[in-house]
Amino acid sequence: MVAVANTLRLLGTALGTLGGALVFVEFFQYPSYVQYSPEFQDYRLDASDAGIREHTWLGRIGGLCVSLGFALLFVATFLGR
Repeated sequence: MVAVANTLRLLGTALGTLGGALVFVEFFQYPSYVQYSPEFQDYRLDASDAGIREHTWLGRIGGLCVSLGFALLFVATFLGR
């Protein structure tokens, strides 16, 4: 049972790390509603309700990996005792 708990603990840590990296990349993406004009050297916000995406699939998958990682660590804690 200890080997299973250690395997789950390692898998949970790996999933959490991967998910955290994906969420980190999500935070630094260039928003789809911001446009830069090099001719005038300014930014333009094109904020219509239909065109704004708050999150991409990269961030959603990252959040899912983080939550699965925490769940695996939680289960491994009870199996290891």
